[in-house]
Amino acid sequence: MAANDYRAYLRNHIDMEEAPTRAPHTGSTHRALIFGTLAVMGLLQVASSVAILLHLTGYLREVDLASAQQSPNEEMHSETLIADPHKGLKEKKERCRTKKDLHMPSAHLPIKTPIHFSAKDRNELTIILWDDFQGPNLKKMKYHDGRLLVDETGYYYVYAKTCFRYAKEHDSGKEDVSNVQLFQYICHEKHTQSVITPISLTKSGGTLQWNISDYNMYCVEQGRGIQLNKGDGIFVRVSNAWLLDPAAEGTYFGAFKISN
Repeated sequence: MAANDYRAYLRNHIDMEEAPTRAPHTGSTHRALIFGTLAVMGLLQVASSVAILLHLTGYLREVDLASAQQSPNEEMHSETLIADPHKGLKEKKERCRTKKDLHMPSAHLPIKTPIHFSAKDRNELTIILWDDFQGPNLKKMKYHDGRLLVDETGYYYVYAKTCFRYAKEHDSGKEDVSNVQLFQYICHEKHTQSVITPISLTKSGGTLQWNISDYNMYCVEQGRGIQLNKGDGIFVRVSNAWLLDPAAEGTYFGAFKISN
């Protein structure tokens, strides 16, 4: 019993002697760990702040650069799209309409040469013959015996220009050209009728006195719109056809469809 009490006394005594030496060492370790942790956290916070600042600075610089590079035309284009969101649809319809117009019926023919009208035809109205070998100038229309024939019903604009010229070389037969009448008619034939009766659509011209100079010229140009049916024909006839100018740019005939 006494021995046990003596051993307990020795343990307590030893613990009391060692306690002062261990306590200071443990406190220093804890403080160092705390300071180290705080230091690391501070460094991480500083590094995070610097990274965020650099990121925001670079982003703002990119935004400013993109804004500076945007041209006024791009800004106007964006505003236009916002103001008119249907612009693309309108342009598409316009392109389709233009493409359709390229396939509308049309014709343009120059006078056929050589001209074989004689001076004795001066008091008669003569149908002009045209050069139908101008293939590209006939679209969805036909030509026969001086007439343009309609393949597609619609509202057309028809036109004609004829030039008459007189020079001394034409006076070999001593033809009298005083008070000469130079008239042009555009005529319409309805081929759907059992009896074809030409109708004059336009008339233009005048009475001239030539033989006062070596060379004389007089041109007549006219046109009008008219509703034509499939199978109808239009043609041009003139007085004094022997005086017609054979130049393609001076005497020609044509038509084109405007609408249905």
